[in-house]
Amino acid sequence: MADDALPAAPHTVDEWVKSYEEGGPLRGFRCPDCGLITATWSLACPSCGHIGLEEHALAATGRVVAFTLLTVPGDEFLNDAPYAYVVVALDGGGRITGWMPSVRTEEGVRIGERVRFHPSYKPGVQFVREGDGPEENR
Repeated sequence: MADDALPAAPHTVDEWVKSYEEGGPLRGFRCPDCGLITATWSLACPSCGHIGLEEHALAATGRVVAFTLLTVPGDEFLNDAPYAYVVVALDGGGRITGWMPSVRTEEGVRIGERVRFHPSYKPGVQFVREGDGPEENR
C-alpha cells in the first residue's frame, strides 16, 4: 500500500447524513493534535491538517450565531418556506448549519437564541427552540 493512501473513516458521508434523518445523534470529529471539534465530515483537520480525526459526539443543544430567512427553497422544502437557515454553535464545541421550520419572519429568531436538534424525515439538520416542538410557527 502506498504511503500517500487516504486514511479510513469511521463511516461514510451517506451514513453520517442518514443518521440525522433517522434520529441518530449529531456526530462530529475532534482533532487529537489541536483539539478542534468540527461537525463537518472530513479525513483531515481543517485547522492543523492532522490526518486521523477521532469521532466525537456533539451536543444536541447550542446557540444561533447566524441566520438567514429562506423564501425560495430547494424542492424538498417548498411547502416549508419561509424558514430560517441557521448556524449553531453547539454546547461543548463545533458549529453546524441547519434549518428552523418554526421561523417565518426575521423577527422569529435572534442571535444567541437557545436551540436544540430535532430529528426530521427531511434532509439536513432541523433545530427548534429549546422547549418548543417543531410544529410551532412564529
